[in-house]
Amino acid sequence: MRALVRYRLVPVLLLLLLALPASAAAHFPSTSAAPGPTASAAQLQAPPATPRADCGPGSDPEPGIQGRNPGDDPGRADGYRCNTEVVSHVESGGGFKALRYVDKAGHECAFYDTTLLFPTNVVRLSETPTGVAVLDMSDPANPKRTANLVTPGMETPHESLELNERRGLLAAVTGNAITYPGALDIYDVSEDCRNPVLQSSGLTGGFGHESGWAPDGNTFYATSISTGEVSAIDVTDPKSPKVLWRGDQRSHGLMVSDDGNRLYLAMGSGGFAGEGLLILDSSEVQARKPDPQVREVGRVNWPLVTIPQVAIPVTIGGKPFAVEVDEFSASESGEATQHGPRVGAGRIIDLSDETKPKVVSDLRLEVHQPENRDAIADDPGTLSPVQGYAAHYCNVPRRTDPGIVACSMILSGLRVFDIRDPYHPRELAYFAAPPSEKSSPGSPSNYAMSRPTFVPERGEIWYTDGGSGFYNVRVTNGVWPFRDGGSGSGGGSGSGSGGGGAAGASCTSTAGLRSVAALPRGRGVRLSFTRRGDLPVDVDVFQVARHGRVVRERRVARFPAAQSPTFWAGRVPDGTYFVRFSMVRGGERVDVRRIVLRRRGGRFVRVAGHHRRASCGLLRQFKLFRPVFGGRRATPLRIAYRLRGAARVSITVSRGGRVVRRFRPAARRAGTTYRLRLRARGLRKGVYRVRLVASGDGDRVTATLRARRI
Repeated sequence: MRALVRYRLVPVLLLLLLALPASAAAHFPSTSAAPGPTASAAQLQAPPATPRADCGPGSDPEPGIQGRNPGDDPGRADGYRCNTEVVSHVESGGGFKALRYVDKAGHECAFYDTTLLFPTNVVRLSETPTGVAVLDMSDPANPKRTANLVTPGMETPHESLELNERRGLLAAVTGNAITYPGALDIYDVSEDCRNPVLQSSGLTGGFGHESGWAPDGNTFYATSISTGEVSAIDVTDPKSPKVLWRGDQRSHGLMVSDDGNRLYLAMGSGGFAGEGLLILDSSEVQARKPDPQVREVGRVNWPLVTIPQVAIPVTIGGKPFAVEVDEFSASESGEATQHGPRVGAGRIIDLSDETKPKVVSDLRLEVHQPENRDAIADDPGTLSPVQGYAAHYCNVPRRTDPGIVACSMILSGLRVFDIRDPYHPRELAYFAAPPSEKSSPGSPSNYAMSRPTFVPERGEIWYTDGGSGFYNVRVTNGVWPFRDGGSGSGGGSGSGSGGGGAAGASCTSTAGLRSVAALPRGRGVRLSFTRRGDLPVDVDVFQVARHGRVVRERRVARFPAAQSPTFWAGRVPDGTYFVRFSMVRGGERVDVRRIVLRRRGGRFVRVAGHHRRASCGLLRQFKLFRPVFGGRRATPLRIAYRLRGAARVSITVSRGGRVVRRFRPAARRAGTTYRLRLRARGLRKGVYRVRLVASGDGDRVTATLRARRI
């Protein structure tokens, strides 16, 4: 408890020393500036609004102007939904980042900061805990808070909370809207994300506000928009971080290329329109050269720029782009102000020539258009200097062919855009939470400021609203994920496990199987499953080995449209079997899981799996042809995998602690099924472990399957 109090007092003392006035935040619009003159606002030349979403069954769409949340609409008390539904909601404070991670043991977690401006939430200690919240998401409909991180950086991270998925490191620096001395906190979440383990906490972060990770997890960048400083910190040893380089750049959000050699800086400014996107060469930092030099590569600005927030490098159809978003609004002269006529919103930037980037399309709502600003001026929250109809954060599910971008657009809530055609984006869905007045004065309003994160295999998007907390929102009506696999996982792939998918199985099911089980009971097996929807489930049992021989798959039991649980008597010879659970929709298997059983002495035991469940992540499919190989005919071990994005893939086969075969690492294309085989002759009997590692597009997936040599 003493440590908890000590950690909480540090940011409070920093706050008193800096004497920060909450309303004078550097990248928050000034309260002294009156709203820009709207009589001439309509004369501003703005790109057209993005085509609005076509709302399907179950939607409760917003009235009138796209993105509007008017105070005189009695229906707004329930919020607005278009092709979305709420899976779960954790009522609390909410800040600027929502993150997802799956650890080595398969635990799924959410992390989010709980305050928009420290210490405004400290006065509400009796309502909700402060710091960074940790949620156990093993049941997405019922999140459970397992920890609150209250070391200095986690207590007041401002926009710096970041997760490196490859190494499982969670980090933040002390920051606020102007800046704080950057006390850097690093936690390891790789073993058990529900209970992060502190690695270090100390003043190595320079000045704090925003941040970014190099994808390899060895360099953490801390940025300060007001002091104009970027710090590169070596965290190869997270217990002993060291400063590598400090540069003089007024950076807001910072993103790093997959190879670590480029920095993409959103060049915000304190109180005035920013300078757009800056691209820097960080290869000497990445290579750990002594006295590294960071040089400019290119830059671009745009006419309606406000305060650039973040620019995310992506590849669409093999071509490089950046998805960028500005925050808040400005007067015609470019001064940040409440409800100004000039709204930056978002855009897509062509990076084909990185020395001369160019904007090719925009992500805007009708509420952002100059001609509509007068009509919406009296809506709740519009005149708040830290709210308004404007954008704040965007994110993509993955960097290669992301398919969508989801943005928190403050009063307009969570907005989802289709960017498969980067030159002609369109809106797909949205969710505006029921208005709240907990974090804002006056009438209830929305406060969507956080960067979202994604669970594509369940069609979920997680984000926080500053007034009402954490939301798990599911996209409905089949608008996303796309059937063509145009989007993948951005939330930590974790280790592979048993399970699998038929060739035609879709990773897009939002009403799939929650869990499956095959529990030996006497000489039979109790088969059971839980599901998220009411689609039928077929259960089939196949034999693949008998009397020391590998045999063709032979179905020995079938339970069509099974009721859970089901008992299978198991009157079959000793050998190896697998149970296939198939959720069926329209005659197609949309979610498939497999469990392997071995029968010996008339009784069953469960053994490790040979199929990985079909995924929307980088590794689309991974399977072994059978859970057994060898036998009297020396049947080879056959391996197959398929990717959703280009990656470098390595495969290792081992028995016990001994490696018996390494397949050379190779660059692999998306959408192609790759097949490998290992000869059984000369291999001893026993269980063989097949480990696949795929690295690409900032993602790293590790999956392990097993098969027995008989």
